[in-house]
Amino acid sequence: MAQIGKGTLKTKKSLSVDGEKYYYYSLDAAQKEIGDISRLPHTLKVLLENLLRHEDGVVVRKDDVMAVADWQEEKSSTHEIAFKPARVLMQDFTGVPAVVDLAAMREAMADLGGNPQRINPLVPVDLVIDHSVVVDEYGSSRAFQANVAREFERNGERYAFLKWGQRSFDNFRVVPPGTGICHQVNLEHLAQCVWLDDSDPKKRFIYPDTLVGTDSHTTMVNALGVLGWGVGGIEAEAAMLGQSISMRIPEVVGFKIAGKMKEGVTATDLVLRVTQMLREMGVVGKLVEFYGQGLDHLSLAERATISNMAPEYGATCGYFPIDEETISYLRFTGRDEHRVNIVMEYAKVQGLWRDADSPEPEFTKVILLDLSTVEPSISGPQRPQERIALKNAAKAFEELELCHCEESQQARRGNPESQEKDSTLKDTSGLLRCARNDGADISVQGADYTLDNGAVVVAAITSCTNTSNPSVMVAAGLLARKARALGLSVKPWVKTSLAPGSKVVSKYLTKAGLQEDLDALGFNVVGYGCTTCIGNSGPLHEAIATAVEEGELNVASVLSGNRNFEGRISPHVKSNYLASPPLVVAYAIAGSMRVDITSEPLGQDDKGRDIYLKDIWPTSAEIAGTIAENLDSDMFRECYADLFIGPSAWRSIGVSEVLSSEGEDKEKPEVSDIYHWQEGSTYVRKPPFFGGMIKDLTPLEDIRGAYALAVLGDCVTTDYISPAGAISADSPAGEYLIARQIEPSGFNSYGARRGNDKVMTRGTFASILLRNEMLPETQGGFTKHIPSGEEMNIYDAAMRYQEDGQPLVVIAGAGYGTGSSRDWAAKGTRLLGVKAVIAESFERTHRSNLIRMGVLPLQFKDNMNRKNLNLCGDENYTITGIAEDLAPDGDVMLTVNYADGTERLVALICCIETSEELDYYRNGGILQYVLRKLAS
Repeated sequence: MAQIGKGTLKTKKSLSVDGEKYYYYSLDAAQKEIGDISRLPHTLKVLLENLLRHEDGVVVRKDDVMAVADWQEEKSSTHEIAFKPARVLMQDFTGVPAVVDLAAMREAMADLGGNPQRINPLVPVDLVIDHSVVVDEYGSSRAFQANVAREFERNGERYAFLKWGQRSFDNFRVVPPGTGICHQVNLEHLAQCVWLDDSDPKKRFIYPDTLVGTDSHTTMVNALGVLGWGVGGIEAEAAMLGQSISMRIPEVVGFKIAGKMKEGVTATDLVLRVTQMLREMGVVGKLVEFYGQGLDHLSLAERATISNMAPEYGATCGYFPIDEETISYLRFTGRDEHRVNIVMEYAKVQGLWRDADSPEPEFTKVILLDLSTVEPSISGPQRPQERIALKNAAKAFEELELCHCEESQQARRGNPESQEKDSTLKDTSGLLRCARNDGADISVQGADYTLDNGAVVVAAITSCTNTSNPSVMVAAGLLARKARALGLSVKPWVKTSLAPGSKVVSKYLTKAGLQEDLDALGFNVVGYGCTTCIGNSGPLHEAIATAVEEGELNVASVLSGNRNFEGRISPHVKSNYLASPPLVVAYAIAGSMRVDITSEPLGQDDKGRDIYLKDIWPTSAEIAGTIAENLDSDMFRECYADLFIGPSAWRSIGVSEVLSSEGEDKEKPEVSDIYHWQEGSTYVRKPPFFGGMIKDLTPLEDIRGAYALAVLGDCVTTDYISPAGAISADSPAGEYLIARQIEPSGFNSYGARRGNDKVMTRGTFASILLRNEMLPETQGGFTKHIPSGEEMNIYDAAMRYQEDGQPLVVIAGAGYGTGSSRDWAAKGTRLLGVKAVIAESFERTHRSNLIRMGVLPLQFKDNMNRKNLNLCGDENYTITGIAEDLAPDGDVMLTVNYADGTERLVALICCIETSEELDYYRNGGILQYVLRKLAS
């Protein structure tokens, strides 16, 4: 039983499933003390159970439990609670720096006189290597093997380091490269829905499967009734070490779904509509829970598509309760029958089950969507919420060019009107450059063509968002089959690729004969990983890249992914569109965004007859029949039977840290507790976060006499703050690598080098698309060094300020830090010497990451912003109220000293939300907080 206040709350009960006895903490029993919670949202029921579930004798704060129950009164709360996830999920781009931090923490623990072994995961951690494969080779049968070989050449050092981590840390498993995307692997295999703790055979406990992940699309597993979301690597590290996640009891938006989708409409079309609706509503920091009879017409895979894109619509999660469809999916994907029965029985007894008789939950707000109103759509050119009805896509592209040409010309003239934000927070820092209209002549595959604006140069079936859904993948294959039969082909300037989220996809496409049809159109498998969606689309054909650069062409990509920020997919591609897999194939055939594929022919057959999209679009019956005949549970069992073994290239990687004489053949050979950092490594370096750290806290100080490192606009994404893609030779990071005898061909990417702080600090604010308003005529990672008036790259300026002991701030607009849960966007900000970021608003994860790295997020209030305060970056800033009075949601005072000698006092909101976050900030970051706690 858990103690609450001065009494006890008897909530521990037992449940028999298939004759086996399990214990659980009963929400029904808790109602006797806290009142009726039958209409509490399922998400909050999971959080409530999390509060109740403690070891015997641990005191549960009564006000925490009551605050969750009392949430029903106002449908919101400012009360702070602690959430402890059952497990942690990682991928390699974010996982490598997390393991680097843990290795450095062990060393720091030893320096503080503590036991390094205390730095060890206390909850299960799975790291799936899925972000490193790049589409270098494509459109051929050799593409997969060539890309995998190149992946291991580039990343051998990183992979060896991860092997050391797997063997040195407990509760830490690595899923090798070439297996699939972490979220799809999680959905299809790792997720349990109900977690079983059988460490004590006499008292086996069951409770909701929950997690946090170091990738923002961790939310995909919400479709299974598993509550989890993306966090920065630093927050995940703390969770691994047993720290709770501090949070306010969130608002919960109910998304009611009614009706049924029309023929020809896909889950991708649905999620783009959902994303648009929720972005317009505003759900940042809120939980979204889907309900309504319309759920009966959505498959689990379709739900997963919606849950996956929660970061795109801004929510913490997009949750679907457990129901019959959940149980069917668990069985279909080969889960153990007894475990499936546990899920069903536990969900029903805990009030976590959804069916027609379930009471409708109470929500903070409710939004309704009739599925019958959803229409075929794409989204772009720069943000997922920019949904366009497919029938209007060609016209929208033409209007886009005209609009942005005009805006670009205004921006060049310094017209302030062109820089005003609109209701969708479109930022002029991401304006498409004005493109010529005369095209450019190129020669590709032995033939001459004219490349024009709107040409689709990348068509990628990619990402966990859609490749996890058999209906849209089979639809793409069937469309390819019909197109092939009619003699249609992909335009030669299109770089095509298919990167399934798991090997199961290849199994059913191959069995159905559809992979052969996709191959015929150039959609050969290029790897099992994120590829184009994360920016690993690889280089364009040299002739195409040259034509785009010389002609300043506005060319496009079409991908079945979840993000389309400018510059993310390829540095040569300005317009990026999200679309369903069959539409990706269709646009590859059309070859241009200027073609209205709903009414204009995609091409001609061998008799010269026009072929339209409707001629090759598969019916729902065709799709369902193909799935029924070619996909079964055995495929999942076979693909996941050797999940942790990996290909021979993985197995052959040695670990230099191995101390056991039995070496590689031992199941878990002994390795050193302390990692032996390799001198000269350009991939894995000891990070500087714990240098000179002492056990005692140092007092907080006000920020005095700071300069602005950058003044930025609205919706500055974490891609802009910390790019994941290519490293240019003339960038500070490129110069660093060249100085260490690394040729540009071996640079790899920023994402792959996140284990090296020297590269990543130089890459912070280094995006070629960044627009620093301190230099309105310049694009890229540049700023003005105010004392000297010199223009230089941001890294060099920051280092000069550090030499002078000068604190820095960043000024920004609304939606700062949208996008990936990229901890290096906060880490790099701190290492550049930035003490505070002052913005109109923050995206949830980046705000959290800044605090956890010891950078103070501050928000303008009373409708103040950088524009009406006339902040151009040459001011001097002092922030007071930190040393003495800093409090969650409290005010601090900003004194702006303008260049003309005038002064203005402005109140700012401290965006620290909880007392625990304040503790992290006082310690200089969450890792320092945990280290001091463990060392003491």
